Amino acid sequence: MALVIDFDVRPRSLVPSINRLFELSAQKILSLEKAWVPANGTPVFTAQGQYTSRGWTEWTQGFQFGSALLQFDATGEERFLEIGRGKTLSRMAAHVSHVGVHDHGFNNISTYGNLRRLLLEGRIPFNERELDLYELALKVSGAVQAARWTAAGDGLGFIYSFNGPHSLFVDTLRSLRSLALAHQLGHVLMGERDRRISLLERLLQHGQMTARYNVFYGEGRDFYDVRGRTVHESIFNLKDGSYRCPSSQQGYSPFSTWTRGLAWAILGFAEQLEFLETLKSDEPGLAEGRFAFHRAAAATADFYLANSCADGIPTWDTGAPNLHWLGDYLSRVADPFNGREPVDSSAAVVAAQGLLRLGNYCRSKGDAEAGGRYRQAGLTIAKTLFQAPYLSEEPNHQGLILHSIYHRPNGWDYIAPGRKVPNGESSMWGDYHARELALLILREAREEKYLAFFAPDI
Repeated sequence: MALVIDFDVRPRSLVPSINRLFELSAQKILSLEKAWVPANGTPVFTAQGQYTSRGWTEWTQGFQFGSALLQFDATGEERFLEIGRGKTLSRMAAHVSHVGVHDHGFNNISTYGNLRRLLLEGRIPFNERELDLYELALKVSGAVQAARWTAAGDGLGFIYSFNGPHSLFVDTLRSLRSLALAHQLGHVLMGERDRRISLLERLLQHGQMTARYNVFYGEGRDFYDVRGRTVHESIFNLKDGSYRCPSSQQGYSPFSTWTRGLAWAILGFAEQLEFLETLKSDEPGLAEGRFAFHRAAAATADFYLANSCADGIPTWDTGAPNLHWLGDYLSRVADPFNGREPVDSSAAVVAAQGLLRLGNYCRSKGDAEAGGRYRQAGLTIAKTLFQAPYLSEEPNHQGLILHSIYHRPNGWDYIAPGRKVPNGESSMWGDYHARELALLILREAREEKYLAFFAPDI
C-alpha cells in the first residue's frame, strides 16, 4: 500500500485550514523574534518546543527571515515585512558571499529572492534602488555558488557539498535557484583569464549529475537499484573525476532512501523544470537537461507515493532498522507517536510542494493523467499536514509543523522522557516550507499570480 490520494480535495477547500495555519504562524514568528538571541547562532530545530541552534553551517538563517516574508505575502501584515526585510538587510550579507557552503538557494532565495519577487509583483511599493540591491545580492550569490565546482570525468561537473570536492549532495538541487536567478539577471561567473562561465551551463550540468548518480531508475546499477530511490550523497575520485560509490550523511544507509533527500529531489527537479520553460529553446544543453530533470522528477515522485503512509507522511528513512516492528505500516496513516521509528513531516511538506509543481508541469505538457495524480497527491499531503497532529496549536511551542526530524544517525533530535524516538518537534526548514506550500495553494485558490522563485509573467 501507499499514499491514498484524495481526488476530491481542491485548493479552495483547504483555504480555512491555510488561514488557520497563518494565524498560528504569526504567533510562532513573533515568539521566536522576541526570544531569539542572535549571538546563539541560527535557530535550527526545537527541543521541548523551543528553537535551538545546532548544525554544520547556518543554513537555516534564510528560513527564519524568509518565513516573515511569506507571512506578509499571505496576510498583508506590514510588521512581518518589516521583520523579514530588516533582518535580511542587517544579517544576510555574509551568506551572499559565503564560499564554504552549498546552501545559497536556501538562504538567499528565501530572503533576497522573496523580496525581489514581492517588489516585482507590486506587493511592495516599487523602489529602483531597493530592487538593484536585491538583484546585486542574487547575482553575487549565484556566481559564488557556481564557483564551488568539481569537474567530473564524463565532461560534466557539480557544485560540491560542505563535505568537500568529492561530495555531491541531493539537496543542493534547491541551490540551483541561485544560479537560475543570477543567469536570468544576465550574470556570469568570471574565471581565470577573464573566462566567462555560464551559470545556466553549470545549473544544467549539476542537475544532470544529480539525476544520473543520486537517483536510481531500476536499471541494475547495483543490487539496490529501485526506480526513484535516491541517495543523499555521491562520492567521486578527485584524481580522474570518476564516480565511486553512494553514501549518506543523514539517512540510515547508502542503500536505503532518506526521505527528506527524496523530497528535495522531487521539488528541486520540478522547480527547475518550471524555470527551464522560461528559456529560449536553442540554449545549449537545454533539451538534455529537460529530459533528465523530467525523468528524475517522475521517478522520485512515484517512489515517494509508493513509500509513504496512507496519508502521505513518510518515515524518516525507507530502510530504517526498526520498521519491521510496525508491520504493514504503509497501509495505515502515519503514527508519529510510535515507539520504533520516527516519521518526518519536513520531508512531507517539501515533497507536497514538489508534487504540486510537477503536476502543474505535466499538465502544461499535455499529460493530464500524470498531472492530476501528482497534483492531487500534493493536495492530499497538504490536507494531512495542515491539521492535527501536525499543525502546532500549542501557543508555547515555537514550531509550526510538528514531528520533523533533523539528523537521526547523529542523535541530534530531542527525545522526550519516557519516549524511545523523537517526535513533537519542529524545524526551520519544515516550518518555512509549510508556509511556502500553503502560500502556493492559497494563491491558486485566490486566482493570484503563480508562486515561483523566478517571478514569472512580470
